[in-house]
Amino acid sequence: MEHTGFFPLHGGVSLKQLAEHLGAELADAASSEVVIRSIAPVYRAGEGDICYILSRKNRAELETCKASAIICLPALKSFVPDHIPVLLSKKPHTDFAIAGALLHPQAMRPVAFTANPAAISPAATIDATAKLEANIGIEPGAIIGPGAEIGEGTYIGPNALIGPGVKIGRNCSIGGGASILCAYLGNGVIIHNGARIGQDGFGYAPGPRGMVKIVQIGRVIIQDNVEIGANTTIDRGTMDDTVIGEGTKIDNQVQIGHNVRIGRHCAIVSQVGIAGSTVIGDGVQIGGQAGLNGHIHIGDGVQIGAKSGVMNSIPAGERYAGLPARPLWDFLRESAEIAKRSGARDKKDGSAEHD
Repeated sequence: MEHTGFFPLHGGVSLKQLAEHLGAELADAASSEVVIRSIAPVYRAGEGDICYILSRKNRAELETCKASAIICLPALKSFVPDHIPVLLSKKPHTDFAIAGALLHPQAMRPVAFTANPAAISPAATIDATAKLEANIGIEPGAIIGPGAEIGEGTYIGPNALIGPGVKIGRNCSIGGGASILCAYLGNGVIIHNGARIGQDGFGYAPGPRGMVKIVQIGRVIIQDNVEIGANTTIDRGTMDDTVIGEGTKIDNQVQIGHNVRIGRHCAIVSQVGIAGSTVIGDGVQIGGQAGLNGHIHIGDGVQIGAKSGVMNSIPAGERYAGLPARPLWDFLRESAEIAKRSGARDKKDGSAEHD
């Protein structure tokens, strides 16, 4: 079993216990006491590892797989070698994620700097008016400003800045070097290293001597169980609030402008830029490097392809792609037609050169 050393192996959980935890079916009761200690991809899984498959495409890798167990759909069980125990699941990808969290809980949040992530370092700077609940970890170099409130079980990484009056809920994790200003965070929020939350937004009015800065007096509201990636920036509102809805997951290096409102359980991939005052519904998925114009509305359940340029509002449930963004099938048809014409032109030019 290949192991990186940064995240220790689990002490061991039996397949029977794991199946119960996942709500999956153990295909062979005789393998109930097989011990699982880590996760791995199919191609290099070994003793003590569990992996998963989603389709027949893994068939060749399964022939040499040495995993202690595999999670798969019932329809794929026949492709798994007889010597590998199987957990039958209707949602193998999700169950594999849950298994990983069980086996490596310390990898689910920003890595602790000290051996005891529940201790408050004497090298942290904590204002006397800050309110701290029990079982809080604060690493060296962190600064907790006047009137800040931090809930029970929350971890503040090294050199993080928690500004005056900021409120952070319970069981949150704030990564090293992150800064949080003018913001309220719910419970279970994860902010990764270097994220910038609550700085003023990009607002200027033209004046006779150049651009005049518009004051930004709003807040950032981050609801429960949101995760925000490393070096992502979320500006506070101008007068209203910037809001990130419950359960939304935001990747690294995303820019979210002032007054943006993002719904619940959205997924936003790296290097997306969302301009000010745009409203995004629930369950929206946005691919990497997409750019969204300001003051538009993206309906519930919309999917936006990578590198798309969204200039106008999109109705609920639509799939858009391209620059400028348009309905996915229109974009695919146009791309196919351009490729067809380009191929025909290249063929004609090649024939002319040959003649």
